[in-house]
Amino acid sequence: MATTFKTLNSANDVTSTRTLLHEAIPLTGTIASGTYSDNNIKTYSHGMFESVYDYPYLSSSANHIFDVTTGYASNSPLSGTLSNQNSKKLNVYSQMAQVLVGYDAAGSIQSFDRDGDIASGGDKIDEAIFVNFSRLLTKDEMKKGSFSMSVMTGGAPGAVSDAMTITDVGAANDYRVNSPAGEYGILYTGSADAGYGVGLVYYQAGVVVLSGSVFAASQMGNGVLVETGFDAIATGSNIEMMAKSFRNRLTNISFNNTVELNSTVYFCRASHNEFNYSNNPTYLSSSQIRVKNSTTDNPVSYVTTVGLYSSDNELLAVAKLSEPLKKDPNTEVTLRVRLDF
Repeated sequence: MATTFKTLNSANDVTSTRTLLHEAIPLTGTIASGTYSDNNIKTYSHGMFESVYDYPYLSSSANHIFDVTTGYASNSPLSGTLSNQNSKKLNVYSQMAQVLVGYDAAGSIQSFDRDGDIASGGDKIDEAIFVNFSRLLTKDEMKKGSFSMSVMTGGAPGAVSDAMTITDVGAANDYRVNSPAGEYGILYTGSADAGYGVGLVYYQAGVVVLSGSVFAASQMGNGVLVETGFDAIATGSNIEMMAKSFRNRLTNISFNNTVELNSTVYFCRASHNEFNYSNNPTYLSSSQIRVKNSTTDNPVSYVTTVGLYSSDNELLAVAKLSEPLKKDPNTEVTLRVRLDF
């Protein structure tokens, strides 16, 4: 072990950097419905959400992609109906709202707001579909301005005329920070200038809140106007069937995830008169330096390792060079050691 140490100057020899790494995540609708005949869809006895996997979920290679559930607020008109699983739908909405929106001054759970301006009131999202992405996909967070979701909104899934693309356009520079779960953006069906959001995307939490109004559609059936929108499904179906209905209308999801890489860089400088000798006992033979051919030759060493020590000389980290680096009194060396965390 080395017996010579050189103190690093925190002002000149140490610096910190922050790097954001992004990865594109494309999810086709066939994963959510059809590719594996729903063998990659896991349902639960409690019936409060469904989990989507990229392979049949009993496979050892299956990865969890996202969960789908739905619910509505206690002040929603749907809460007063004889809805299937009414209490569970209320509980789902309350749970998501208290985590993502929080409480008001009176201690009441706040509702999701379409434009994110919770304090001024405005239009609320009282009926919603929730898509919770796994940490495997979102990493540290979803990149702002990269989210896109394409859905079929009509009563006949797959009808091209019903296609709708929902994005967080403009969120890279226009996002909200008044959530206990971190930053979030507004989802639009077109330009953000339209000003009417159809949902919210919470970047650090990896959750998308999609307004039920997206699926508020009607169609003609045998000459009779039939309501096929969210309200009809929400009151007549349980959460599992609502999640399945949403999956069958999903055609594409894409976003970029983000990994925050924090680094501390140490500049280890060896001046011309430093570290020219080795502390390895084999460096000497009969008190003579092995690598010298004559007594007039300069001492020389080969740097292979850099050790970072604490103030009481305890070894904390070791960096290895890719190949030995020659060092003698005629050269100065600066080694850049980076610790990532």
